[in-house]
Amino acid sequence: MKERILVTGGTGFIGSHTVVELQNSGYDVVIIDDLSNSKADVVENIEKITGIRPAFEQVDCTDFAALEATFAKYNGIKAIIHFAASKAVGESVQQPLKYYRNNIVSLVNLLELMPKYNVEGIVFSSSCTVYGQPDVLPVTEAAPTKKAESPYGNTKQINEEIIVDTVNSGSPISSVILRYFNPIGAHPTAFIGELPLGVPQNLLPYLTQTAIGIRKELSVFGDDYDTPDGSCIRDYIYVVDLAKAHVKAIDRILENKMLEKVEVFNLGTGRGLSVLELINEFEAATGVKLPYKIVGRRAGDIVKVWANPERANKVLGWSADTPIRDVLASAWKWQLKLREDGIM
Repeated sequence: MKERILVTGGTGFIGSHTVVELQNSGYDVVIIDDLSNSKADVVENIEKITGIRPAFEQVDCTDFAALEATFAKYNGIKAIIHFAASKAVGESVQQPLKYYRNNIVSLVNLLELMPKYNVEGIVFSSSCTVYGQPDVLPVTEAAPTKKAESPYGNTKQINEEIIVDTVNSGSPISSVILRYFNPIGAHPTAFIGELPLGVPQNLLPYLTQTAIGIRKELSVFGDDYDTPDGSCIRDYIYVVDLAKAHVKAIDRILENKMLEKVEVFNLGTGRGLSVLELINEFEAATGVKLPYKIVGRRAGDIVKVWANPERANKVLGWSADTPIRDVLASAWKWQLKLREDGIM
């Protein structure tokens, strides 16, 4: 068994897939999650996949005392992957203080506790939202960050700055910051996947829920953008590929391979796909016809963004190369499993 890793938000969409990949790589995993946007039975489903039940504590990362009790209980945590955060852009505009409290206080608490408990490093879950609408495509890590379009995006920028300031102050920790593009799909077993509470904020769960009849039709926001087919373009990355990048980042920290105390990587495929292209690929992958309609543009939407993942490819030794139709088929398999289990 390798070192012990703490995963905050480990029962969430990306967190649960990352726990699976960590366990498959031999790491001992402790999950903490307040279950505000996930369910406890995810822990059992992780065990079904890996044969190992990760330790789990229902803890809110903004509760300093409860967080410290977890560090004390699970001695020898070597590194942290920090996913726990509120993440709905629209909600953040309506409830900014909730986002600033949850997303910033949780990180500050972790950074304060790490030196006390000899935790060597932290992998931070960031986002391509820090780039806004980039001036140059594809986006490299050298692209300037821009004023955030939402409080959610602003918390990602602020947290990145907090990490850099903390490390520069002489704190004995290092950090890998991972800027995700658009994670989609589900584990090939269909034991874990994306399960949003209420109306989905992300495109793919809304798409699969429409395909199975839960939603009447999918709205495509705008067909008059400056793109080949007029719909917005994003870089869609398979969540399992994304999870594997976190294992690479943990390896890098614990094997002392980092060239700087803070390193930043873009995680994407390097290919942009429009909303209409994604719909066509879904129909080709599943044989299911998707009802959709073109509606007006949505405020705040970025027109087009996709990653230049060369740095992650070369430095981390990681790439996202699962074919898009396989990714979309995994999401559909997950939706069918939810229906079979009477969940959705």
